[in-house]
Amino acid sequence: MEIRKNLERVREKIGEAAIRAGRNPQEIKILGATKTVDVLRIKEAIDAGLRLFGENRVQEGIGKIEAISDEDIEIHFIGVLQSNKLKKAIKYFSAIHSISSFRLAKKADFIASEMGIEYPVLFELNLSGERSKSGFGKQEFIEVLPALSSLESIHPIGLMTIPPLGKDPRPYFSELKEIFEKVKRNFGTDFRELSMGMSDDYEVAVEEGATIVRIGRAIFGERR
Repeated sequence: MEIRKNLERVREKIGEAAIRAGRNPQEIKILGATKTVDVLRIKEAIDAGLRLFGENRVQEGIGKIEAISDEDIEIHFIGVLQSNKLKKAIKYFSAIHSISSFRLAKKADFIASEMGIEYPVLFELNLSGERSKSGFGKQEFIEVLPALSSLESIHPIGLMTIPPLGKDPRPYFSELKEIFEKVKRNFGTDFRELSMGMSDDYEVAVEEGATIVRIGRAIFGERR
């Protein structure tokens, strides 16, 4: 019941934030961030109506995917991705939110081509310039746009960012939205997702245009 109540509270707050911003609450997807969350609690969230989940670690995520393969859900990869884990991530996860460099994008394109698929990805931008975070810098992303646009086997569907801890997230969310509006024509009509906002700042993210919010603690409680 705790997870169901938490999810209802998150939905209410998303609805209120969307209305404040003049948006339709139905435009916003809740992604349950399930790092360290066990399968039984994930099933509770599924029973409460959640259908989109995200994992930060490839091997942990694969174990959960195999354990709940009979469920009608999507599990995305949302963590820092090492290139040697890329093939497994593409094989098991429905999409990747953290394509953080042109090198990684090119390798993902090669793997997807070998598998004979078009694979959905979001590009991660590091708008704070923090060395501890992965992601394209803003100028770097603009410069490699033509090369990213020419890749044929990855299917870009949007952008992702994580603002710096302890700072006002709004300027970073606003900037990602601005970049999104400038570059969306490069990637076609399916390029419509803004993955931004977590348990502490998802309401601000919704006000600034998020279409996917990645919620862990506010749904599942503190990590065990």
